[in-house]
Amino acid sequence: MSNQNSDMFNSKVLGHPSGLFVLFFTEMWERFSYYGMRALLVMFLTASLTDSGWGWPKDQAYVLFGTYTALVYLSTMLGGYFADNVWGYRKAVVVGALLMTLGHAAMALETTWSIYLGLTLLVFGSGFFKPNMTSIISHMYKDHQEKKDGAYTIFYMGVNAGAFLGILLCGYLGEKVGWSIGFGLAGIFMLFGMIQFWLSQNIFGDIGLKPEKGLDRIPVSSEIIDTPVADSKSNESEEKDSLPFSMWQKVLIGFMVVMGLVWILNDPASKIYGYNVLNFELFGLDGTLVTILLALGMFIFLLVYRLANYGSITRDKMIAVTFFAFLTIFFWAIFEQAPSSLTTFARDFTDRSLEGSSAMIYKVINTFMTIIPLAIITWVLGLLFKQTFKKYAMANLVLGFSFVIIWAIAIWMLVVEFQSDAVEVPASWFGVLNSLFIIAFAPLFSKWWESKYNPSANMKYGIGMVLLGIGMAFVAFGAGGIAPGAQTASVSMFWLVMVYLFHTLGELCISPVGLSYVSKLVPGKMIAFMFGIWYLAVAIGMKTAGIFGESSEAIAKEDGISYFFWILTFVAVGLGVFSVLMTPLIKKLMHGVK
Repeated sequence: MSNQNSDMFNSKVLGHPSGLFVLFFTEMWERFSYYGMRALLVMFLTASLTDSGWGWPKDQAYVLFGTYTALVYLSTMLGGYFADNVWGYRKAVVVGALLMTLGHAAMALETTWSIYLGLTLLVFGSGFFKPNMTSIISHMYKDHQEKKDGAYTIFYMGVNAGAFLGILLCGYLGEKVGWSIGFGLAGIFMLFGMIQFWLSQNIFGDIGLKPEKGLDRIPVSSEIIDTPVADSKSNESEEKDSLPFSMWQKVLIGFMVVMGLVWILNDPASKIYGYNVLNFELFGLDGTLVTILLALGMFIFLLVYRLANYGSITRDKMIAVTFFAFLTIFFWAIFEQAPSSLTTFARDFTDRSLEGSSAMIYKVINTFMTIIPLAIITWVLGLLFKQTFKKYAMANLVLGFSFVIIWAIAIWMLVVEFQSDAVEVPASWFGVLNSLFIIAFAPLFSKWWESKYNPSANMKYGIGMVLLGIGMAFVAFGAGGIAPGAQTASVSMFWLVMVYLFHTLGELCISPVGLSYVSKLVPGKMIAFMFGIWYLAVAIGMKTAGIFGESSEAIAKEDGISYFFWILTFVAVGLGVFSVLMTPLIKKLMHGVK
């Protein structure tokens, strides 16, 4: 590490380099923009024409949303490649932020071409931005491993603060004032984040300026572990286990990628507009199914072939990773009903109108929920100003101005609510509960993982999936009185609050630990390949979430929306039990990795 990079630790905020908090606020505004737009997209697409929406059927909105979120995760591989080999981390972050700013601006126009252009820009922008922020942190703490856990805890607070404020404010403005205002607000704060990062980037020394090859890339949602845990036998055989990809394997991967992208893009194009490039039959199967089965068959063949050629210990560990990746697909497929089927359930089937004492209780709770996080983050902002204002005055002024705007919007929202006797809770509001519960419960789970009662990997996944199922059981039970085919209903908000509580608890068991196990189980020379597999699993989960949401419409018409939620309940609980039952086998395959 250069002296310049070592000097970063001379300027500290809360015991960490000031540069960490530059990343904190940049990431906060990016998450603000991403979750703010995500909270509105499905509701905008399905809102009636009289409500300035597009009037789409829910199933069409879900299929487009599933494709968008899947591409967001797949694009991180492209962004990581460009950062590693062409631009460096910092330029990749700026390019990603610029693309996302333009994407939100395009969506604010609300025309057909601008919405699709906006989503495309957001996909590529997120791909360049998302993996490279955490790469900068990883290099900042290269010689300070003992402080890395604390750094990521702080960084996660920025992630959740941004998601919280984005859903709260963009959701409110989009639903109450106008969709374009909500989409546009997301872009404005992404622009602020980009400018303040650009103006203060010298605080990182020479980190991220030039592509640095051969370094492990660890995505945002994991605990960073630079040296995977392995026994001595595994280390001795690591050179043999770093099996290079031959030309035929690269060609096979190319075919799989093309077929996967064709399916992902063709799915909404065929179901929404009737443009089906897979409109053929082979052996009595339609083209879509043929494409999926062929790509899946190639993937399984390549995986089995490579596993068969690894050393026995490495092979066992990679089988364990594959098992967890399989569970991860279903976790995200069910969890990501939040911005789709659960949000439309909140809008169409939940009694969100409050009067009298109920309205006042909500106003008070919403006020505390808004003001307290903003006050804490503003306090942190003040600490950063004290350390960096002389050197990075313009960056600080931009960041300070962004907070003036955010405070003004928040206070305006609260004043409007208090001026009315009755309140209609925005359907998007329930999404803020996830970030709120994460902030509240993450320290408890962290203490649990550090205690002598720390569960095994299988138990964590099992507990997480069961909690996910319990959450779905609440809304399934609450929706029990909704008749098949009903378009509206008025069930209690209590059921959705419980959904988000249990889903967040499940997320804390699975999301932060999954990639940690990849980094522990996989030898360093293979880590990029396995992270690619992991992100592929997440992307499949996101697309499957759209497929699940799409099927919810047909199920709701035939058997009722409650039946759909019960199906997801039993799938989640069943996979949780399966994970626990597999504990002895997976523990053996992990060869002592905790």
